[in-house]
Amino acid sequence: IMNVEHEISLLVEEIRRLGTKNADGQVSVKFGVLFADEKCANLFEALVGTLKAAKRRKIVTYNGELLLQGVHDNVDIMLLQD
Repeated sequence: IMNVEHEISLLVEEIRRLGTKNADGQVSVKFGVLFADEKCANLFEALVGTLKAAKRRKIVTYNGELLLQGVHDNVDIMLLQD
């Protein structure tokens, strides 16, 4: 099993790859985009778990606790740190 820190750093890379910058220079990506991405699907066994861990560490932020595919596809996941 990969350690959480490593998974989070991979997640940050994928958010940068798939996301867009807003006016403030913050990168965000829709949950649905992340979830549907083939590379992400292969990288993360539990994308939602990795997101939760990253949120707890204040690396990303998003609305809600548990993200579900379909229901939350339009939720923005925002990178808080570079």
